[in-house]
Amino acid sequence: MGIPPVLFVHGFGTSHESTWVNNGWTALLEDAGREVIGVDMLGHGSAEKPTATEDYDKLEDQVFSHFPSNQVDAIGFSMGAGVLLHLASNNPERFNRLVVSGVGRNLFERNLDFRDAVADAVESGEADNPELRYFAQLPEAPDSNREALAAFMRRPNPPAFTTDSISKVTVSTLVVVGENDFVFPPSELMAALPNAKLVTLPGVDHFATPKNFGFIDAALDFLDAQPF
Repeated sequence: MGIPPVLFVHGFGTSHESTWVNNGWTALLEDAGREVIGVDMLGHGSAEKPTATEDYDKLEDQVFSHFPSNQVDAIGFSMGAGVLLHLASNNPERFNRLVVSGVGRNLFERNLDFRDAVADAVESGEADNPELRYFAQLPEAPDSNREALAAFMRRPNPPAFTTDSISKVTVSTLVVVGENDFVFPPSELMAALPNAKLVTLPGVDHFATPKNFGFIDAALDFLDAQPF
């Protein structure tokens, strides 16, 4: 069957290039002889940027359309990790291995007020809360669109995760979470996953995770993809 390609999905408000290319992930995997598939979620990066909330209702299908017919190793961060967990729970046969980071207790807490606060910060470009200020600044990137990102965050019917739905993610999974991440602890996620390993990054918060060498090394080791 050969070595599967590695498919990446970024987090909210960023892109494949800013998260995975600029932080060196894709170069390391290519040096290890791995094919890379970069996905920009709808509303992000090079993807289309609709501004109506209902256009994001099929977000997971848009990501799944980038999957090849053969299995993939997949790596996702934050919102991208949630999308991959949803896809892996419904299509486990399409995954060889899965790496998710920046997710934990937040998967089981449907905090719609926080989503609205993020959308408001994205639209206005202003926020008093330091965490929300990060999101408010994301659309300043050259390939970003404030209205599209706000619509993305307000999309209808995002997946509702339960321990039962997560238990259907039967693929071998690596969970990487910074100990200072607002999604910490990942205990409920780990208890629900039937075949998972946890790596905790000391002193690392949510936003520093994608560029953390501990995350990169753990993921490459898990995928057996360290460069020669």
